[in-house]
Amino acid sequence: MAGAVQRVLPPPRARASESGFLARFVPAPLRTLLAEIDERTARIPTRINEYGFDPFGFDPSATRYSNLVMASIYRRYLRVETRGVERVPAGRVLLIANHAGNTFAWDGAMLAMAMFLEAEPPRFVRGMGEYFLPTLPFFNVMMHRMGSVVGRPENCVRLLEQGEAIMAFPEGERGFVKTYRQRYQLQRFGLGFLRLALETGTPIIPIGIVGSEEQSPGLANIPSLGRLIGSPAFPITPTFPFLGLAGFIPLPVKFHIRFGNPLHFDGDPNEEDAAIQQRVDVVKDAIRRLIADGLAARKSWFS
Repeated sequence: MAGAVQRVLPPPRARASESGFLARFVPAPLRTLLAEIDERTARIPTRINEYGFDPFGFDPSATRYSNLVMASIYRRYLRVETRGVERVPAGRVLLIANHAGNTFAWDGAMLAMAMFLEAEPPRFVRGMGEYFLPTLPFFNVMMHRMGSVVGRPENCVRLLEQGEAIMAFPEGERGFVKTYRQRYQLQRFGLGFLRLALETGTPIIPIGIVGSEEQSPGLANIPSLGRLIGSPAFPITPTFPFLGLAGFIPLPVKFHIRFGNPLHFDGDPNEEDAAIQQRVDVVKDAIRRLIADGLAARKSWFS
């Protein structure tokens, strides 16, 4: 990339000095967590241009306080239990997981936090957003600053060529918006992620996430209401839309995230759908087993 430079964010001590007098009023646990976030961020080299962004608009410094919030939720509110993160190889990788949430993709946020807080070395995970997300006011800029991009194949290829970790949810909207009756029933997977893995020679890590189905249990979906606001779906949950913005706050369930072993596939990315589907089913079965492990590990929604 022309004009790009390799930059690592300043170490915790330098960043802490920015707070100055106001730092005295920040609770000690938050200062400690912020220092940890700065230290982990400083160990992630990020290629940016002279304006502080990568080609997709990602700004590592913009994640500092969002990571503070998400790390607090990860550890204290959703109390995420992560297993197998050491199985994620260095370099480019596709993190493929089941999807749920109805109101907000807390599963994606917690998966990203698992890679940031638990992996060694820490990793920033790039999210593949739905096509309609950049059309939403304010959210469009925020998603790019935080590292997410629209899930187009060309975007994925460029990121993988840069050695990035990409998370994707092949169920898409089919998995994200569904009723509680359909919980943990994997919906149809798209084939694009497998073709991408074949094209770029990228290993796939299957991931099972438990807790996302209970964070905002779906009562119904009214797509006609969603179309009025430019969204393909409009979920109804016990809190949304009845509590307004508060309806996006998840129930304090406990999340369990299970990372599987790397899966490597060979072949032509342009093969017929039936041939690609066979490989997709291998990934889907691996995720199904990881979900079962997560469900077996918990005693209730909250433990």
